[in-house]
Amino acid sequence: MSLTTMISRTLRDILSPSVLGFILKVGLGSFLFWTVALWLGWAPFERFVASYLAMIPWIGSWQWFQEGGAFLAALATGYALVIVTISLLTSLFSEKLLLKLAAREYPEAKPVGSAAIHRSIYYTLKASVVFLLLFLLTLPLIFVPVFGQVWMLWLWSILLKEPTVYDVGSLFIDDGEELKRRSKKAGLIAMIAALFNYIPFLNIFAPLFAQILFLHYLLGDRAR
Repeated sequence: MSLTTMISRTLRDILSPSVLGFILKVGLGSFLFWTVALWLGWAPFERFVASYLAMIPWIGSWQWFQEGGAFLAALATGYALVIVTISLLTSLFSEKLLLKLAAREYPEAKPVGSAAIHRSIYYTLKASVVFLLLFLLTLPLIFVPVFGQVWMLWLWSILLKEPTVYDVGSLFIDDGEELKRRSKKAGLIAMIAALFNYIPFLNIFAPLFAQILFLHYLLGDRAR
């Protein structure tokens, strides 16, 4: 199945009522939670982010950071926490929805397993920690024209790639080597889905879009 076909099918699926309902519940729930949490504790949160960045010599000593960069960094970190939470909740609760889509699109594909909750949490938290550390360590790079946007896209893809491969792959492939071989396009798929993160509100689509796109990639090839 070509990439354009996979994307068009995923866009069709993402606009179905059941998928939209799931995304809105997970996305709006995550957004409201962090909005309230950060509104109640913004001052200590901003100080925490500022103190962390101040420990990094090539960031903390910069004039832009001293004059207001801490606020922008805290705001960007808060936005990242919303994305991380959406990714975690999607990873935990999307299985039934994925199986429903698979049964409708690829009735010949039979599930062979289920994603273990503790492993889904592990892969998502692992990806989240790597993402947040790299994000904070390389924060100035995102302000470099063109390169910064590509760099940020790659960072967002880290958050999606490994959890997506596990959550979707474990449903239909029980051979680790086969899943590894079939996951060669997972990085590209994650970067395509991560494009949603550049658009406020539409960022809530990114994790599930990545899962559905990977689902079509795996099962589309099998059906063919």
